[in-house]
Amino acid sequence: MTLTAVSEKSLSLQDGLQSLGYSAFRPGQERAVETLLAKGRLLYVAPTGGGKSLVYQLPAVILPGTTLVISPLVALMQDQVHALSERGVPATFLAATLGHEELERRLQAAARGRFRLLYVAPERLGSNAFMRLLRGLACPLVAIDEAHCISEWGHDFRPEYMQLGNVIAQLPRARVLACTATATPVVRDEIVARLALGADTPQIVHGFARPNLVLRATEVSSSKDREARVDALLHEALGEPGAQVGAAIVYSPTRAGSEEESDRLGRRGWRVGHYHAGLEPSERERTQQRFTRGELQVVVATNAFGMGIDRGDVRAVVHLAPPSSLESYYQEVGRAGRDGDKAWGLLLTSASDLPLRRRLIESGGDAEAVAPAVIEHKWGLFLELMRYVEGGSCRHDTILRYFGDQEEALGGCGQCDMCLSLSAQTEEASADEVQLIVRKALSGIARVHGRYGLTAAVKLLRGQTDERLSRRGLDKVRTFGVLKGESEEWLTRLLRRLVTAGLVVFTGEDRPIVLLTEAGRAVMEGKQQARVLLPARVSKSRRSKSDPPTRVRFSQEPRVQRTAESESGLDEPDLELFEALRAHRLVVARGESVPPFVVASDRTLRDMARVRPQTETELLSVHGMGPVKAARYGAGFLSVMQARA
Repeated sequence: MTLTAVSEKSLSLQDGLQSLGYSAFRPGQERAVETLLAKGRLLYVAPTGGGKSLVYQLPAVILPGTTLVISPLVALMQDQVHALSERGVPATFLAATLGHEELERRLQAAARGRFRLLYVAPERLGSNAFMRLLRGLACPLVAIDEAHCISEWGHDFRPEYMQLGNVIAQLPRARVLACTATATPVVRDEIVARLALGADTPQIVHGFARPNLVLRATEVSSSKDREARVDALLHEALGEPGAQVGAAIVYSPTRAGSEEESDRLGRRGWRVGHYHAGLEPSERERTQQRFTRGELQVVVATNAFGMGIDRGDVRAVVHLAPPSSLESYYQEVGRAGRDGDKAWGLLLTSASDLPLRRRLIESGGDAEAVAPAVIEHKWGLFLELMRYVEGGSCRHDTILRYFGDQEEALGGCGQCDMCLSLSAQTEEASADEVQLIVRKALSGIARVHGRYGLTAAVKLLRGQTDERLSRRGLDKVRTFGVLKGESEEWLTRLLRRLVTAGLVVFTGEDRPIVLLTEAGRAVMEGKQQARVLLPARVSKSRRSKSDPPTRVRFSQEPRVQRTAESESGLDEPDLELFEALRAHRLVVARGESVPPFVVASDRTLRDMARVRPQTETELLSVHGMGPVKAARYGAGFLSVMQARA
């Protein structure tokens, strides 16, 4: 059933879903769509690969008229329009890259109501001619992608987005959806305010739980150490160079660094390219296309590489240095494992990261960038990331708390480096000993609760004389000196980990003070167990930095060769069929000059290998194989399966 065949009648959500080639919603999507249709306003926050586009594409196919989608990237618009067209959904985009005649043709077709979705860049909203066209359309929905660009505190602020409030005001009957992958509570509130949506606008935060990602963060002491860890992870995630088990993205903080690391990995046998903003647009486009088509196994890039990348089989994302914020990090690492299979994320840090980042923030390129408020805001975002790096509790749960997605809390993923370390912690201290130490530390927080910061809490726990503590009689309480045997540095790290674990929070403006959370109070009172990794204590026999690095071992499990079979869940006959289907897909994709995922995702091919449909009708039961794709590619896939029946 194509869209054009049902365009004159109302579709149910399920009918619309099938017309887009999907058999079921991802978690959170149905609730978001229903909320948008019922309330007319919605701020939807979901991570990269979380299925945000469906939340506006589905209403677009079931509501009469032309949905306006505002997106900041031409490449992203092109990819979505191409994918929609493949599914039989009439869609187009307007961009300055189009020739004058082509642009006029699309505008005229839009004016006649030929499209269900019209994608534009925010810059086009300044055109009076376009606004006249827009007012003449039956526009049921305005969807704002990458809505964090509206906020001055978003990591990619674009002043052109400031016009959106005026656009919405001129379309009073249109529903409004703002969606983004990177929005803290402060940014979310600013988005709602700037769009004048009303304080009662529903906000749904969902999909940040990505338990298929194995998250790790570690400090390296030298360039050789860094290289060893990168090599070890690529081997763990991809196998040997030349193996056909996915791809990896390595993020470098500098352009020169991306080229140097690309050269190094190339010498080790990887099919690798580099990508940064200093390259010619044609060269960047060529690298992106080669990566998307599967010709490159690894891309080493700056943060210029990412938006618009839609390759499902990225098995690893490595950061050679920490990015600017936890939002940026999670958006970038979230490009791994979008097919739902196991993938790895490795964040490498060094002792110089903090002073280097501070210098970069303070040396911004314009007057606004170095304004004190901006400096402190950016510095605060970076410190949040470094608190995540230091860890102390499950990395996934830390991220969920940060984004306010408490519904999906995992209670420990069981596979990140923190969870594995927590499991091994009993080698140094028993579970009861850990709980006792944490409860004592929390009791110190409880004594300074709402009065002082971490420094005062540390002094109280160590039994150090302090005028502030004496003035309030806190040097006389039983908690005073309860952890006097611990160093100031160690206790400070422990308390910071309690913050990361959600047991303690900071509040206050001029002087941050600490507060015990409800969860922290429950742990202190022995009503709940704490999942907190105690900081390591530095041994007096600590190895010298000049000593050769030890062999890198990332997993506590025995090292096994990763194979496509072990990760796919297919048995041997189905796996052979899967590989045959992939080979056929590659031929089709090259013939049409499109990325393989446009023809069919790996998930679709795995489902096809398990189900083994024999007719086009049976093919429609396969995940991601809608009517249009079945009609276009079905015969080829069926012939591959019949040949192996």
